[in-house]
Amino acid sequence: MAIVKDNVLLSLVRGTLGNQLTIYERNGQIIMAKKRGPSTKKPTQKQLEARYRMQVAAAYAKQMLKDPELKAYYKSKAGVGQNAWNMAIKDAYNSPELQDIRFEDTTVVVHGKDEFRIAEVEVQVLDAEGVVLERGKAVLGRNGVDWYYRVAVLPPGGLVRVVAVDLPGNETVREVRLE
Repeated sequence: MAIVKDNVLLSLVRGTLGNQLTIYERNGQIIMAKKRGPSTKKPTQKQLEARYRMQVAAAYAKQMLKDPELKAYYKSKAGVGQNAWNMAIKDAYNSPELQDIRFEDTTVVVHGKDEFRIAEVEVQVLDAEGVVLERGKAVLGRNGVDWYYRVAVLPPGGLVRVVAVDLPGNETVREVRLE
């Protein structure tokens, strides 16, 4: 790969030349690279899964970038050599992470992380038999990372299930057994 500077001829050319060389522009720079050919190996199962996830992420990005507010948000997160499209795909490809769930009296505190942002956190309280006693949306704390949900009762032997959802709709579920 080469970056072209101050070349009058190549500043006007884009595309593939002679089935060997590709010229394209990214962030105002002209880039020349060897043309890639198709792989001769059969894709592995992991590669097929990654391709499918990327197709889903691309479909999400296409829909999300129709919204001017989200497009501006993703563009604000883009670094050098990146754009809103790249950021939307990255967001759709990765799920949020629930790092810690702790209890402060009757409040469930969830420490979640996502490279972009977690859209919502739902907390469910289940009894020992698995019956949902209570469910509701947690509220984002002032620090922008912790989510708070006040429960009526934490039944002994029960379970607290936390579901974090990011902007693309990726869900992460984590459960904590009550003692």
